[in-house]
Amino acid sequence: MRKFILIWFGQLVSTIGSYMSHFALTLWAWELTGSATALALVGFFSLLPRIFISLFAGMIVDRANRKHLMILGDAIAAISTLGILILHLSGNLAIWHLYLAASINGGFGQIQQLAYSTSITLLVSPQNYTRANSMNSVVHYGSNIIAPAIAGVLYPIIGLSGILPIDLATFFVAIATLIWIRIPQPDREQRAQGSRGSRGKLSVLWGKVTFGIRYIWQRDGLRTLLLLTALFWFVHDFTEAIGDPMILARSDNNSQVLGAIFSAAGIGGVTGAVVLSAWGGTKRRVKVMLAGFMGAGVAKTIFGLGQNLTVWLPAQFCSSLNFPLLGSSETALWMEATPSELQGRVFAANSLVLDLISAIATLIAGPLSDRFLEPAMQSPTVLSFLFAPIFGNTAGAGMALLYVVCAIAMFAIGAIGYRLPQLHRLENTVSDK
Repeated sequence: MRKFILIWFGQLVSTIGSYMSHFALTLWAWELTGSATALALVGFFSLLPRIFISLFAGMIVDRANRKHLMILGDAIAAISTLGILILHLSGNLAIWHLYLAASINGGFGQIQQLAYSTSITLLVSPQNYTRANSMNSVVHYGSNIIAPAIAGVLYPIIGLSGILPIDLATFFVAIATLIWIRIPQPDREQRAQGSRGSRGKLSVLWGKVTFGIRYIWQRDGLRTLLLLTALFWFVHDFTEAIGDPMILARSDNNSQVLGAIFSAAGIGGVTGAVVLSAWGGTKRRVKVMLAGFMGAGVAKTIFGLGQNLTVWLPAQFCSSLNFPLLGSSETALWMEATPSELQGRVFAANSLVLDLISAIATLIAGPLSDRFLEPAMQSPTVLSFLFAPIFGNTAGAGMALLYVVCAIAMFAIGAIGYRLPQLHRLENTVSDK
């Protein structure tokens, strides 16, 4: 675990810097546009290149040096941040520059993340998979505690031009730890598995590109796991796309309120990750994952119904508490069910599907809120007649309605999962290893 912990620490520092930039850029973009669609499009353009790169990323990760790929991903992200900083200092930064930067970071970040996740099985023992994945949750949620707190204080003082250089400095910490640590690589001969037996360059390439999808689709347990999690993340990503603009609209653009909610999410996520890391998890990973789906759905429903921090903070804490549990359990299932030499292609196929449905959700959520739900809830319509007593008829009410509908769907998906025998057979198969 020592090598993994050192790499993990570098990623934690880098992620804190990235989240500080994300928080500051979110405020900057909302002040500029006041549009949920504009913010959602940043997420969409981040996902779009990931979809296409996922077709080849698994093949690249299974064959190239994973350490070099991780360094490349961090370096490209640093260059992208530097570009935004220069544009801002020169007074030329526009919203479309954020879309371009998101596309670049999304594409190379996909390869970097795949290289990192597939290296875990080579750095830690199988009994520590859940613990390692819960530590990765700490990276995300710990950064959500620290980054908004720092950025929220610094943004009014030093602005975007002061926060972006901090992000740049953190990239060098991540790159330095990667350079220092030796990361094992899969056996070269095993890496070629799934790529042979075809004649002609095009058929060989097609076989490599589609190997991960075919591997999943030929196995009932993995196919069911992919479809269920895709459905869950589809409705979840609606809430992610409209969450920040909903809070800003309901709080009169109060950055401190948004920062407090980010921190509540971080505290909840870190609490869940620390508990899971200390516990080590259970072999009944499917049950834990589905319980996480349902718990997150309940908490997000309460969050969407709230209109102030008294409701938002505890609901956000409880929501985020579930995600290390469901995320670590889901990832551990994929790790245990897939040989390490095939994980790049299989994980890339999984990522391709999830990124595709996330992009669709993100693309729909913003315009649906801005052009239909928000005007409908603030006008004398059937929708406002039915739901205004619950959500109100002020700015953010339409987004809150969509948020709650999606949260209820998250709970329902978790409940349906308990009725799927394919998932329970998969759980029994991996728990017997």
